[in-house]
Amino acid sequence: MTGAAIAVAVDAVWKFHGDYPALRDIGMKILPGQCVALLGRNGAGKTTLLRILAGLSSAGRGTVRIFGNPVRERETRRRVGVLGHGISIYDELSALENLRLFGKLYGIANPERSANEWLERTGLERAKNGLVREFSRGMRQRLAVARAFLHEPDVLLLDEPFTALDDRAIAVLQGVMRRAREQGRTIVMSTHQLREALDLASHVALLNRGKLGYFGERTAEMLADTGWLYRHYDA
Repeated sequence: MTGAAIAVAVDAVWKFHGDYPALRDIGMKILPGQCVALLGRNGAGKTTLLRILAGLSSAGRGTVRIFGNPVRERETRRRVGVLGHGISIYDELSALENLRLFGKLYGIANPERSANEWLERTGLERAKNGLVREFSRGMRQRLAVARAFLHEPDVLLLDEPFTALDDRAIAVLQGVMRRAREQGRTIVMSTHQLREALDLASHVALLNRGKLGYFGERTAEMLADTGWLYRHYDA
């Protein structure tokens, strides 16, 4: 299997906070079209790993490649959509202005049209001219989802994407993610909401104190019993 055939390649990655190893020898290969639920208890290293995959933080040791290329290359970044704890939207702009700006930064051919399409998909079309600083937390999260998906990235890195969303918004996001998978896009999502994550995932990665406790296909046992994975691999 060539590097170009692997969407996300993580090879012997360590991350240190001082002398403390937040990540310990993490390795995994994620293929195009796979959806990986990145699970683990608080402090397990999920956000740290996602930030390294996104090129927002560097590994202490080891390498990460997206379709065979270093994550911090400009063209690689264009192929990646990121949703993190820092929502990365501008409070003093409207929802439409935010997405139009990011569309221009990503080099989208028609930023206005793409912005309006994603505002409609995330249920924000009626609020598109409202200032983001006046939005509820849930509305801000939906706008951040729209920003992450706006440029149709090949790889989506989502850190707690269901945070602050109501049931209707969760259903909308699940639909958007399913469509992305059908289009062959690769998703890595960290979440504590196991039912929603396992319903979408093709694969699961479980971090335990910075180590990879499990990486493999999502099984029927995991879907039937969301606590199964923790009981068997989170000693």
